[in-house]
Amino acid sequence: MHDELLTIGRFARLCRLSVKQLRHYDDMGLLAPVHVGVASGYRYYAAEQARDALTIALLREMDLPLAVIARALAAGPERRAVILRAERDRLAERISRDQVRLQMLERLAEGGLPGYEVTLGREPERRLVVVRAVCSPTQIGARVEECLGRLLPVLGEAGIPWEPPLWGLYPLDLEEGMEMAVGAQTPHGDDVPGLEYEVLPGGPVAETTHIGPYAQLPLAYNALFAAIHERGLRPASTSTPVREAYVVGPAEAPQEELMTRLVVSVREDTA
Repeated sequence: MHDELLTIGRFARLCRLSVKQLRHYDDMGLLAPVHVGVASGYRYYAAEQARDALTIALLREMDLPLAVIARALAAGPERRAVILRAERDRLAERISRDQVRLQMLERLAEGGLPGYEVTLGREPERRLVVVRAVCSPTQIGARVEECLGRLLPVLGEAGIPWEPPLWGLYPLDLEEGMEMAVGAQTPHGDDVPGLEYEVLPGGPVAETTHIGPYAQLPLAYNALFAAIHERGLRPASTSTPVREAYVVGPAEAPQEELMTRLVVSVREDTA
């Protein structure tokens, strides 16, 4: 039987892998040798295992987790395609995030930390009709679009006008599984069938305005929260949402000219 099999060294050369890699794949349960000598402990592989070995190496080169690779190898063609497409989508999302970071780093390298004017003022109480969604911080953009796709048609079908701008409501701490909302203020505070409403309390706020793509909003938030703490202020409450007012939206201007007002309620006794 050994004459028909390949030693781990020969198999490694055939697959252009290292012996260390093959041992690791064996230890992880990804690619076991077809025979291990009882006395010697030598590993032997069949030539037809080369395809799986090369596939594992290729997927590892793409930074796929070993657990995902194991599922893909064990699956049939259709299920394997589903697994790999899911990894493709995750990779595309990561690339998109990295591109945003690259753009922000370039902006910081060219001009330093952008100068944002942070002002203190008072916001009136607002009653918004809203739709809500649960998401992670990286999903905010997609969920905002989904919420708008639910909100505006309902208002239109009900014949209820709304007062610009549209509002985004977010928790003070961004985390996985957070609840966010998109809302609109109606002239008479109408109840709209099929929609919830939320009352935003009036009171002291710190605010700034961001001009540019939504992807660069973290720069504005950095300046806003830095100014809040530098002035000895504190956010009002973890239950009071951070507000984004979309003064100039994508339907009205190119990305570089979008205008977003960021508003954080601050404690009355420190304002």
